[in-house]
Amino acid sequence: MRVLVVHAHPVETSYNAALNAIVLEELEAAGHAVDHLSLYGEGFDAVLSREERLLYHDVPDNLTPAIRSYVERVKAAEAIVFVYPVWNFGLPAILKGFFDRVFVPGVAFEMRGGTLVRVLPPKRKIAVVTTYGGKRSRAWLVGDPPRKVATRVFWTVFRPAGPVRYLALYDMNNNTEPQLEAFKDKVRRAMARF
Repeated sequence: MRVLVVHAHPVETSYNAALNAIVLEELEAAGHAVDHLSLYGEGFDAVLSREERLLYHDVPDNLTPAIRSYVERVKAAEAIVFVYPVWNFGLPAILKGFFDRVFVPGVAFEMRGGTLVRVLPPKRKIAVVTTYGGKRSRAWLVGDPPRKVATRVFWTVFRPAGPVRYLALYDMNNNTEPQLEAFKDKVRRAMARF
């Protein structure tokens, strides 16, 4: 299976980077063709420019050279794994910008007679590997928006055959080394069976 791995963390020595490396290693070991998209590593510009916004609904002019290769990578993928931290109960800005700039009309959806129609071919599988600095109870109190974005919005955008696999480590900043290692093992097992 062709799997796009989208990583969004700026520090190459972070725990999140270690999780990303595990995802890549396990998917490749399982025989998948992996396309690694490190948003920070590739210098992805998350800012939707004025010009892009003005062209947003003008298909195909909205498919600018700056995003064309990213669109091709998303379309070529049969499955996608997102690896990122939760910051301030949301996606890192660079990942949010990736969605804002790449998933434009004509790529992700079309407007037909005032109705939004999905046009992105469904993906077989979608998974998220993420970390939270706070406890799950704290996230639960505010409705855990990152989990809802992944399990509801990502499912709606990509239409995988099953539910979005959401692997989250809560309270990362207070986890012990054995707990951090246990989560790495959980990610290894999940990606080996992806």
